[in-house]
Amino acid sequence: MKIAVLIARILMGLIFVFFGLNGFFQFIKAPLPSGLAGQFLLVFFQSHWVLFVSAVQLVGGLLLLVNRFVPLALALLGPVIVNIILYHLLLSPAAAQLAVVVTILWIFLFYRYRQYFSGIFAQKAL
Repeated sequence: MKIAVLIARILMGLIFVFFGLNGFFQFIKAPLPSGLAGQFLLVFFQSHWVLFVSAVQLVGGLLLLVNRFVPLALALLGPVIVNIILYHLLLSPAAAQLAVVVTILWIFLFYRYRQYFSGIFAQKAL
């Protein structure tokens, strides 16, 4: 189980570091998709919102790679993954494979580190 957690953590960290850096340096050049997906991405890039999302991806990915504050990294990356999945489900379903893989990795790591999240699932707060 330790090996699987290590592989999932490093793979997910590499993915988010790579795509987080891409948000800053845009080394992956791809044409914008047509329709609402393209309009969404156009606003995403022109408003510079991509810089904030990329910073969260980069920080979360680096935390996973260095194996420090992994629950914090998972908490940071969770909302990003939700938005990626929603983008692919609602706007551009054609290239959703990597989003599904990242979601599975996140769920696996969340399950492994679930004891650190037990406080947020408390039924009653003190």
